[in-house]
Amino acid sequence: MSELVLPLTTARLTLRAITVEDEENIFALYGNPEVVRYLYEDVVERANISTHLLRYISAGLPDDGQWLSLAIEHDGIFVGQASVCYRSAEHRQAEIGYILVPSANGHGYATEASARMIQLAFDELGVHRVVGRIEARNAPSERVLQRLGMRKEAHLIQNEWVKGEWNDEIVYAITEPEWRLQQG
Repeated sequence: MSELVLPLTTARLTLRAITVEDEENIFALYGNPEVVRYLYEDVVERANISTHLLRYISAGLPDDGQWLSLAIEHDGIFVGQASVCYRSAEHRQAEIGYILVPSANGHGYATEASARMIQLAFDELGVHRVVGRIEARNAPSERVLQRLGMRKEAHLIQNEWVKGEWNDEIVYAITEPEWRLQQG
């Protein structure tokens, strides 16, 4: 693995480290029931956001089993968070995640930021395979994974008890050779 050099950029976005100054930005995500609807966690109360924010402050590339979360900015404005988890060093596996403030939905930011996180997983973490796991009712997120060129590998029926109900999970994935071919 190499050293993480931030910020990361795309055609329209900047992906930068999350800092303590992002407290209001993180609250705009995790304090909003619409945003956390399909996440494992419940809405974070305003009084707890400082502690919650600390989960996303990172000094560099993730180690085995850890997440790296970056703030997504468009024209200097916070629009969401993109993440990559180094799921397994032994099996060279990673997972991506993304969430946006509601006003940023529908502009392709999740796809663009996630593509950059996939690139980071292959180039910097040296993984062989990247997955995206979503709650099955989250159709917009499924479209993001499809636009990234990932293949649907599984639809797990009622496999997780989340927020008081059984949830289905859909798993998409792409391998490094597939990604490289797709990128030309």
